[in-house]
Amino acid sequence: MKLTKLVIATGNAKKLKEFERLLAPLGIEVIAQSAFNVPEAPEPHCTFLENALAKARNAAKHTGLPALADDSGICVDALNGAPGVNSAYYAGEHKSDADNNAKLIRDLQGQQNRRAHYTAVLALVTREDDPEPIIAEGRWYGEVIDTPRGDGGFGYDPYFLDTELRLTGAEMPIDQKGARSHRGRAFAKLVEALSERFSIDGARP
Repeated sequence: MKLTKLVIATGNAKKLKEFERLLAPLGIEVIAQSAFNVPEAPEPHCTFLENALAKARNAAKHTGLPALADDSGICVDALNGAPGVNSAYYAGEHKSDADNNAKLIRDLQGQQNRRAHYTAVLALVTREDDPEPIIAEGRWYGEVIDTPRGDGGFGYDPYFLDTELRLTGAEMPIDQKGARSHRGRAFAKLVEALSERFSIDGARP
């Protein structure tokens, strides 16, 4: 089976752009689910895996095409893993990145332990009822800082410090971030799985 087209189950324009960049070398056409007026999938689950699968199956159901979804977030040790799956809505359903970051820093006031990690789970289904979805997970370890640095990235990136490179996610060049980030690491695993199962241009056999 040849995989040439994927619906990306996200309404996040910056995330979509990142997927386009990652999938371009494989010769896979990326289409936003908004092009098909796909309704947003509910994300009631407590795990990244279940939410990613729900979004992928929802997109496949409404488009009839293979679909790829991710669920990701930042997990902070001192907050018992929060914001976790609620990272996008940490400060409320209609809040912004700035609001979410402000809440995170408030919640960490007085905390000595600033360790945190980003988690990303990718789920790819060929159809809504695909019994063998491809799942790939990646993690990016670091810590949360009080003062934002950098003007790139999105989400919590300006406050997330890669403790090995001493750069925030917002300070890293795109290629460097792609190699180290949770989504980049998950994507590398996804490509390996895709090359085993499908005929993919640009993927190693």
